Amino acid sequence: MCPDSPPPQAPDQSPPNREVLSAGDISRALRRIAHEVVERNKGAGNVVLLGIPSRGVELARRLGALIAEIEGSEVPVGSLDVTMYRDDLRGRPTKTPHQTHFPSSGVDDRVVVLVDDVLYSGRTVRAALDALADYGRPRAVRLAVLVDRGHRELPIRADHVGKNLPTSHSERVTVRLTGHDDVDDSVTISRREG
Repeated sequence: MCPDSPPPQAPDQSPPNREVLSAGDISRALRRIAHEVVERNKGAGNVVLLGIPSRGVELARRLGALIAEIEGSEVPVGSLDVTMYRDDLRGRPTKTPHQTHFPSSGVDDRVVVLVDDVLYSGRTVRAALDALADYGRPRAVRLAVLVDRGHRELPIRADHVGKNLPTSHSERVTVRLTGHDDVDDSVTISRREG
C-alpha cells in the first residue's frame, strides 16, 4: 500500500432495517404532542383534528383520545384525503382516493390540526392545505407529525413533532401502527434499493 493512499473503506455495516422508535417511544411522543396541542390552544374546545390518510388518520384518532383524557371532553376527529390535490399526479401511479370525513362541527373558525405520520418534502401538506380550503375557512391550521425527516422542498414546518429524524435521500422511513398495519407500532429506517 502506498503511504499517501487513503485507508480502504469498510463496507456499510448498518442493518437494513433499523428501528428508531418503538411502540413505547411512539406512545410517549403522541402524549407529548397532545399536551402541546392543549397548551398552545389554552384547551381543546375549538380544536379539530384531521388525519391525512392513511396512517395520519390512526394517529389523529390516538391524539383525540389522549386530548380527551387530558381535557375530559371529546375532540372532533376526521380525515382529509389529499389524493386529487397532489401536484405529482402525472408522475406517480394513480392511487385510489380515501374518504374525507369531517366532524359535524365542521372547520369554519376552528383551529384545525392536520396530522400525518412523516413530514418529508412538504408536498402532501401543501395538498392538504389546498383540500382544506375547499371545505371551509379555519381560524388557524397547524401541523402535527410523528416524524420530521427533513429535506423540505416547500416552506412548510410542523408545529408539533414527535421526533426529528435526520435522514439521507437514500433512506426510507417506515411507520407501522397497530390500528392500521396489524403489527406492533414502530418506526424504522432502511436503505432504498437502487
